Amino acid sequence: MKKTIILGVTGGIAAYKSCETVSRFVKLGYDVRVIMTRNATEFVTPLTFETLSSNKVVTDTFDKEREFEVEHISYAKLASAFVIAPATANVIGKIADGIADDMLTTTVSATRAPVYICPAMNTNMYTNPVVQENIAKLKALGYRFVDPVEGRLACGDVGAGKMAEPADIVAAVDAALTPRADYRGRTVLVTAGATREPIDGVRFISNRSSGKMGIRIAETAAERGAEVILVAGTLSVEPPKGMRTVRVSTTEDMRKAVVELLPEADVVIMAAAPGDYKVKNYSPEKIKSPTLTLELEKNPDIAAEVGKLKGDKKLVVFAAETNDLIGNAMKKLESKNADLMVANDVTLEGAGFDADTNIATLITSGGAVIALEKMSKAELAGVILDYVY
Repeated sequence: MKKTIILGVTGGIAAYKSCETVSRFVKLGYDVRVIMTRNATEFVTPLTFETLSSNKVVTDTFDKEREFEVEHISYAKLASAFVIAPATANVIGKIADGIADDMLTTTVSATRAPVYICPAMNTNMYTNPVVQENIAKLKALGYRFVDPVEGRLACGDVGAGKMAEPADIVAAVDAALTPRADYRGRTVLVTAGATREPIDGVRFISNRSSGKMGIRIAETAAERGAEVILVAGTLSVEPPKGMRTVRVSTTEDMRKAVVELLPEADVVIMAAAPGDYKVKNYSPEKIKSPTLTLELEKNPDIAAEVGKLKGDKKLVVFAAETNDLIGNAMKKLESKNADLMVANDVTLEGAGFDADTNIATLITSGGAVIALEKMSKAELAGVILDYVY
């Protein structure tokens, strides 16, 4: 689930620096979409930004070649943060006065994402009382500024007005969007939800897993900078938008997906509840009989297979128990060759299936047992990730 940066580039000589800004955001894992004013295209071609961002650049409110959509609204909603770099005196004045006469200013006026304005202009323009009044007005309205620095400007003057360096701009935005980036550079494979084993053409056996715990882990890992792959069975909640998601049905489907994706992962968190058994006497036709006897056979043990294949990868497994929580969980931790066990007594209030809270005990491969209080599944997701590394 990548966060999206909408980068507005206006017509100033500092536009060339925004190439580095795009590159730095992309390297940190952000999805970058660029909007250029017509004047900006006189300094840098849209093709340059398209190559760096791997996304089409928007330059015209009425681009006939694009698929029909209300582009400024879609970009406004898509933004995790909106960055204008360079921001000329002209665009600062238009935003301050609520003028929306091109794609950039129209999208800014429609977004609810934080807006970062990075001024770049001649020193006399920057210190002009009108420009300073516009900046003060926008700051009072909640717009964020990455202030320019002093230096030699393109016009030859020396003073304030030089756009902040791309590294500083990116650092300011990244610190706000990803304040804890300890999983950046790591890929986390998460399984979530229940599997379904068909009985016949219309019936199946399953379990009560909602997938909420797995979804919260996937979301939290992404928020902490991870590249997340979600392998999801049946869910009672929607998977996160924009996250790489593989949907599966049966336990065998889930096994194939996990084994195929395993080489990409640094961490595997098996939060799903794959069915332990499948129907041996499956019928492709709907069974019409006054009585029905099902013969079941064991499904493959996905976690155990990952434990054999994982090498130096980290493996987190779950145990939903109704008795002897610690004893059963420790046996499962060892048999799966896992690094961390998340054990739940599902008979406790607030820890059962489909709840928004959980009561867990963490057990490490080193034998440490950490009993946790009842907390939301989102909070528990953070604690689990804390104990992986």
